[in-house]
Amino acid sequence: MGMFFPKVKRKNYWQRFGLRDLTPAEWEDLCDGCGKCCLFKFDSYDESKVEFTNVACRLLDCSTCQCKHYEERKNIVHDCVKITPELLEERSYWLPSTCAYRLLHENKPLHDWHHLISGDRNTVHEQGISVRNWVISETDISEHDIQNHIIEVQEK
Repeated sequence: MGMFFPKVKRKNYWQRFGLRDLTPAEWEDLCDGCGKCCLFKFDSYDESKVEFTNVACRLLDCSTCQCKHYEERKNIVHDCVKITPELLEERSYWLPSTCAYRLLHENKPLHDWHHLISGDRNTVHEQGISVRNWVISETDISEHDIQNHIIEVQEK
């Protein structure tokens, strides 16, 4: 028998509880739906920077910014990285600076466009924060060509 996790979300949970204290439903709800975590990234040669590309995982629906097979993603894409509190401790730099998980990990507030603040899950798209309709799928280019699609470099 599997574990039972309530789907109830506590009022203003992102302001009141640490990331490790969130319920599974709250953790999932915290995602802003931008799709940026699904982009290919490279650590720079000297490992001081992260290079972000405009190439998305084949499972990302580039128009909705949602994974086509979210529940099975790790079985389909074996190197898919699951965002966890442990990942944030080790590599929060791997996530974009706008990411809600990263912001809360760094004790920063969520942006006004985040659905938990705005009350609307479309705000992330309307404000141009998401990858909606400006990225390409890895299925549309050669694997060797991905490195030619670097669009942003962030310091670690």
